[in-house]
Amino acid sequence: MAGHSKWANIKHRKGAQDKKRAKQFTRVIKEISVAVKDGGGPDPESNPGLRNAISNAKGVNMPKDTIERAIKKASGADADNYELVTFEGYGPNGIAFFIECTTDNTNRTVASVRSTLSKNGGNLGTNGSLEFLFDKKGVFTIEREKIEMDLEEFELELIEGGASKIEKEKDFIIIYTEFTDFGLMSSKLEDLEIEVKSSEVQRIPLNTVELPVEDAKKILNLVDKFEDDDDVQNVYHNMEITDELVAEMEHED
Repeated sequence: MAGHSKWANIKHRKGAQDKKRAKQFTRVIKEISVAVKDGGGPDPESNPGLRNAISNAKGVNMPKDTIERAIKKASGADADNYELVTFEGYGPNGIAFFIECTTDNTNRTVASVRSTLSKNGGNLGTNGSLEFLFDKKGVFTIEREKIEMDLEEFELELIEGGASKIEKEKDFIIIYTEFTDFGLMSSKLEDLEIEVKSSEVQRIPLNTVELPVEDAKKILNLVDKFEDDDDVQNVYHNMEITDELVAEMEHED
């Protein structure tokens, strides 16, 4: 997990949000739609998945009326029929990729993911071939400025809520839980009235591969290409995010 959240899940994804707000809105609207259709209806009080989706929508500064319209549309007869699909494959230098998509046309999405991989020195694998390389974890990101209680007291509350790891960045606190404790932590943060920047189940690599900076930048470029695809919700890989790579990318910014 070393370096995984430090930059790939905070710095890089934050930059992507700033540049691609429309993409972020599309991603969250799809999350809301799936939560309403598959998770128990339009009432967030009785639908934990929808509560989580609304929290993520607020985290990317989606206006309240846009959230309400998305919920209303997902509840109607003309709601988009989205399906959750996943893909596994290898990028350049043997880096493993796990790609989660939400799509209304699986054939289109398969073709797009396969094309992106093959054009960038990779190849699509069979489902289940790489899943063992990743561990599903709950990941909660909180802006430090949103925490009003004493930090040590807050950490004790998080441990009680199932936190298995807590990382402190300059502007963020990142909390990891076991997949089975995701709901427990969500409830704990609600009880503490802590506003969450994002909360999601992520696939964390069990082991990472370190590449020379120039090769690593090609992998990040491939990640960007996947994230530009409207069908793609999340992209995971097992490349090590080194301090050297972080410094290089920050310099380029």
